[in-house]
Amino acid sequence: MIILLATGTNKGGGYFASKGVFLCMYMALIIIWAALNTFALKVIAYLNIISIWWQVIGGLLVTIMLPLVAQSTQPASYVFTHFETSPESTGISSAPYAVILSVLLSIYSLYGYDAAAHLTEETKDADRTGPVAILSSLGIVSVFGWAYYLALTFSIRDLDYLYNTDNETAGALVPAQIIYDAFYGKFHNSTGAVVFLCIIWGSYFFCGLSVTTTAARVVYALSRDNGIPFSPIWRKLHPRTKVPTNAVWLCAAIGLLLGLPILKLDVVFTAFISVSTIGWVGSYAVPIFARLVMAEENFKPGPFYLGRASRPVCLVAFLWICYACSAFLLPTFYPLGWKTFNYAPVAVSVVLTVVMLWWALDARNWFKGPVRNIDVQNENY
Repeated sequence: MIILLATGTNKGGGYFASKGVFLCMYMALIIIWAALNTFALKVIAYLNIISIWWQVIGGLLVTIMLPLVAQSTQPASYVFTHFETSPESTGISSAPYAVILSVLLSIYSLYGYDAAAHLTEETKDADRTGPVAILSSLGIVSVFGWAYYLALTFSIRDLDYLYNTDNETAGALVPAQIIYDAFYGKFHNSTGAVVFLCIIWGSYFFCGLSVTTTAARVVYALSRDNGIPFSPIWRKLHPRTKVPTNAVWLCAAIGLLLGLPILKLDVVFTAFISVSTIGWVGSYAVPIFARLVMAEENFKPGPFYLGRASRPVCLVAFLWICYACSAFLLPTFYPLGWKTFNYAPVAVSVVLTVVMLWWALDARNWFKGPVRNIDVQNENY
């Protein structure tokens, strides 16, 4: 989208990348993320610091400046009370159904706390700093995400024009069109829009870098517990950088393969994303449900404990996970067809079937659960 607006827009002969070019850019980014994740932990830490400041400063700039640049903004009554289902583009006219599907974007945006959880082993006093990092990421994502959506919604010029395939962004990315309309309406050029999109793209870049890091740590943790095939290879640390390099490149290879369906069917790639999100969110349901059914006398709280609020919070969290995972299995476009069908239920069924068969026929004979690699220093924990 940045290239399209910088080269003349869809109306001015700008370059719109084909699926093949898009796939090449996608693969190049994965390789770059994997290469950066092979450096020492200090390098990754520095990149994370840059990421924080980029997203804080850039996020504030976008959310504050965009409504100020937009010459005509929507009133608060429109932003907070207007409801739009856009049946022309999605085929969905049911307001309750649209509300149910609205959870999808928020679930995608909460990947941050999962990254914080997987990196706790590489932090000091993880039993305290881990929960603090998770709560902090939730708070930051919620505040900045809400502010970003408000800035975009206030700056909408013409809702119907946003989805028009003949507009400046070819109807491919609604936020880009909103930003373009704001800057072109005031300055009669797309320079400001390109700059803002570069800021947003930088956030995506750092997000992908972080996701690669946390994915590699998940593979490392599972292989350390002998939970995946060829575990000795994936849990091996580089002797100098102390990074699970093999796990990093395994994640990169899987990411490259999962991108290939983009060339033919976008819905296949979307199904992969849905399955991964369901698996990620659903994995938290297991310990939460265990906490709900566990007898209080058998539970040993750690240093970060919610006390009496523990069970109510667990109940709300468990119900939310069930709702979120169910929403990812619903169709998002109508009428249903080969290119609009949500293949996530099929993919989830296949994955669960394979995993259960693997467990019943083989894994249950040798997998003994997590391998303890530290000694318990305080029995109260």
